[in-house]
Amino acid sequence: MAEPAPAVPGAAPFDPERIVSVLARHGVRYVLIGALAARLQGFPRLTADADITPARDAGNLEKLAAALRELGARVYTESVPDGLPFDISAPALGRSELWNLVTSAGRLDIAFQPSGTRGYEDLKKAALRYQVFGVDLYAAALRDIIRSKKAAGRPQDRQDVAIMREMLKRRSPRKRKKS
Repeated sequence: MAEPAPAVPGAAPFDPERIVSVLARHGVRYVLIGALAARLQGFPRLTADADITPARDAGNLEKLAAALRELGARVYTESVPDGLPFDISAPALGRSELWNLVTSAGRLDIAFQPSGTRGYEDLKKAALRYQVFGVDLYAAALRDIIRSKKAAGRPQDRQDVAIMREMLKRRSPRKRKKS
């Protein structure tokens, strides 16, 4: 099994249970994406962050803002790994497509429209429902994660896609020729 991604210097340890619990307590509608969503489906690589695609309506952005305030979210930058303060409000969240955050529960990345997708509604269609840490959540289907990682095209994504494709191939029932 692969080693987890390195922790961000100065950031809190990654605590996915706390992130998921806070989002649930605030009623945030989202689809878990990325390596953590793939891990729920058997993907072997560990990760040190959570990636989500939330619904973008005003009510959900209000709930997301409240959850992020509870988590003490700050904008992550390499030069300031403890993060920079920002306006954690629904209007501010809605003005950007991507937020890379550090929180009191570790890294949390928010992508309203991940590469190769049309966002929450698109991903929710095929998302799988899981109960994790006593919370119901939706995780993007492997095919959608592959679609997004392929569109992003980063070196790690290309490696991940190869593994995920093999996972799907092994799950598919093989058609056998009749003799």
